[in-house]
Amino acid sequence: MKLDYPRYSERFGALTINAVQHVHELDSGSAEYHRTRTVAQVSEKELYDLYNRLVIVVPIKSERLKLLEGVISGIPHDCLVIVVSNSHRSPVDRYRLEKDTLKHHALLTDRDIIIVHQKDDAIAQAFEALNYPYILEGKTVRDGKGEGMLIGILLAKALGKEYVGFIDSDNYMPGAVNEYVKIYASAMIISDSPYTMVRIAWRYKPKISQEGLYFAKWGRISEYTNRYINMLISSYTGFETDIVKTGNSGEHAMSIKLADVMAYSSGFAIEPYELVYLMEEFGGILESEHKEVMHEGVNVLQVETRNPHLHEEKGSTHLKEMLKASLASIYFSKLCTKAIKRQIINDLKRVKVVSSVNDITPISIMPPIKDIDVNEFLRIVKARSSTLHYFGSNISAQMEAITV
Repeated sequence: MKLDYPRYSERFGALTINAVQHVHELDSGSAEYHRTRTVAQVSEKELYDLYNRLVIVVPIKSERLKLLEGVISGIPHDCLVIVVSNSHRSPVDRYRLEKDTLKHHALLTDRDIIIVHQKDDAIAQAFEALNYPYILEGKTVRDGKGEGMLIGILLAKALGKEYVGFIDSDNYMPGAVNEYVKIYASAMIISDSPYTMVRIAWRYKPKISQEGLYFAKWGRISEYTNRYINMLISSYTGFETDIVKTGNSGEHAMSIKLADVMAYSSGFAIEPYELVYLMEEFGGILESEHKEVMHEGVNVLQVETRNPHLHEEKGSTHLKEMLKASLASIYFSKLCTKAIKRQIINDLKRVKVVSSVNDITPISIMPPIKDIDVNEFLRIVKARSSTLHYFGSNISAQMEAITV
């Protein structure tokens, strides 16, 4: 793959947010190494070396099985895939259908796949035993995409992986999925910090209308989220910026070192809150407890795809929930000014998401996972789970070696 080096950056304390980088070639040829001042050529050898250290987490909630199968087929073979399901178990057991789909795919391809259900009692018991109640609601794991992602991160870390990426399960284009993973790996290779996040900027998000296929540049929620995160940065630097283009990027990846020190939000706020948290924790405005990270610096890379992003449409109610949660992550930030708060409320009123300031509520936050004993977490889940299944010769051998 050939992609730009970052050409412009905003520095916010120890946090560097890089302007959008562009992909010039999906396949850069057989040359081992080639770097210029502006373009990096990442060889197939480098990519495949990193794939073996990368987990792709796919959160799913009752998506079409054809979409799930397509997403899995687009992920490079050498990446471990972890599917965290929060799908309905009745009247039709959607989780069982997902498991059977993955089992059949693995039988044909011998690729490594793990699937587990988010509501599995064993997962809740593991969090309770390891004194991490922040993800629980009563005696079970809370609903929410962020919760599923966090479970995937812990499994990835327990299995010794160095990087974790996320891909939504409603993507119609396996080729786009393949490009996302290539971008994750390439950007991690060229990053100069062990604390790196890579966020996908979609080239287009096509919409189907009566006139045909329209290639829109931005999603409807992203326009709001990007604008307010940029306003948050500008309010402290004193210089207007539009650096952030990936506020709601469900497709993103990070080094396990960074994932370890991140806090996570529940539900739809997960992606914008990651950026808000990085600004709060490493922006130099508030005191940080992570001295090593402050010294090394956090690097956020945004890379624009060649493939368009075509995904399942969820309807206006879903979009309103997403918008409310996304802007709540900014509204309740310790960095958010009164002026920005007023503008957020006015925008939410205008689009009829809230009727008053009382309708916007704080998001649930899950603190960093660095102190969780991931080996014990995996041991408990493996010993007690009824929904943990794994397919593929390599991961099966690794999992069977774990004593319970």
